[in-house]
Amino acid sequence: MTPMQRQQAPAPVQPVASPADARKLANGLTEVMNALLALIERETELVRAGRIPEAMRLEGEKNDLTKRYITAITLVKASQPYMAKATPDLLGALHRHHEVFRAMLQVNLTVLATAHAVSEGIVRGVNAEIQRRNIPQTYTAAGRRNAPGPRNLTPIAVSRSL
Repeated sequence: MTPMQRQQAPAPVQPVASPADARKLANGLTEVMNALLALIERETELVRAGRIPEAMRLEGEKNDLTKRYITAITLVKASQPYMAKATPDLLGALHRHHEVFRAMLQVNLTVLATAHAVSEGIVRGVNAEIQRRNIPQTYTAAGRRNAPGPRNLTPIAVSRSL
């Protein structure tokens, strides 16, 4: 057996059973969402400013907060039937806060997708310029530019380490 196969399955989630526990769970989830949003907003600012290495340093903290968020959401889902009966106002507030959270995540994803598209366009432009310079400029008998063959194309290598 490999070490991954030896890991135990996660313990079943115990739903909340009292209004006090429900409030504690809601407060914990709200705190995690707020911390994750603050971190994501910081990441978005850094990416917009072109400070990618700094944004990448936030990854560890973002992963920790994401794990806490997933744990809290799993517990809320398990506790939803109880919370719908005992604390419907609290559950409604969590839903509203979660909608704001999702909207802010969408903004972050849009910024990251834009940065990815721009960087890809830059790499493609650099590659096209390098290929243009490396290809011999020859003409056919009809006076048109000769299309380069695959032998003339040289790939470029990109180091992803920052």
